[in-house]
Order: sequence, then structure tokens, then C-alpha cells
Amino acid sequence: MSASHTFLKLARQLHLYIGVFIAPALLFFAVTGGLQVFGLHETSRDSDYKPPAWLAVAAQLHKKQTDVLPQRRARPIEAGPPAAASRPNAAAVQPNKPATPARHPLPLKIFAAFVSLGLFVSTLLGLYMAYRYTRKHVLISVLLAAGVIFPIVLALI
Repeated sequence: MSASHTFLKLARQLHLYIGVFIAPALLFFAVTGGLQVFGLHETSRDSDYKPPAWLAVAAQLHKKQTDVLPQRRARPIEAGPPAAASRPNAAAVQPNKPATPARHPLPLKIFAAFVSLGLFVSTLLGLYMAYRYTRKHVLISVLLAAGVIFPIVLALI
């Protein structure tokens, strides 16, 4: 067997084992990232929407690798005019900025959601192929279980 053939065989096995181990994390990040694209994990100041607790915790795990949700500060009560309006030459201090056209983020958000869906489906297909095209089903199952359990243990430490 040639050296390049041996290397290719080793690279395929390494790709298989690493891919199966990180597949649960990829699925988690694909789902939570796709939901975060549309802001479903957070409340906004002018809305009554309150995200489900599981989604807020999953988003926090995705972004900050902790399940501790930050406490929101109460919105300050506006009393009186802003400080800039109370100064006599406030307009002269701030330079005029050219008006920039409003960008519409929806097309990019749709693309990001499509990428998230593609990553999710591709990972599931990779897991299917890992079981379908190998005879080491026990090893694949152990790696998959380890890929689920290991991050949970790390999050609880």
C-alpha cells in the first residue's frame, strides 16, 4: 500500500470519527443560530414578545457558553429634555452626517437561516452515512454518545 493511500485512509477515518463526535454540537449550533438570526431568543423594548425559557438558555449557551441569563436593567424614566437640547450651541458641536439609506437585513437573514438549515441537514446526512458505510457501529455510537454527554458535563462543571 502506498504512502498516499495510507494517508488518505487515515484522513478518512479521522474525518469520520471527529465528525461523529462533533455532530451533536453542530446540530445544536445550527438550530440555535438559525433561531437567533430572527431574534427569537430575546425580548425587544417595544414588544410584548417573551421567548420561551429553553430558547433563551439555548441562545445563552450558544453565545456565551453558560446557562446563566443576564439580568436586564429597568429602563430609566425620561425626565426633562435631553442634555444636548439644553445646551445653547448643541447643533454646532455635532457635525452633520450624510443620510445613509436604510438597509434591509431580511434577505441576509433568510440566507443565514438557509445556511443553518443546510448545516443541520448536512450533519444529519453525515451521521446517516457514518452508520451506513462503516461496520464499526458500536464505535460510531460511542462517539456520538460522547459528543452528546461531554459538552453537557462541561456545562455543568
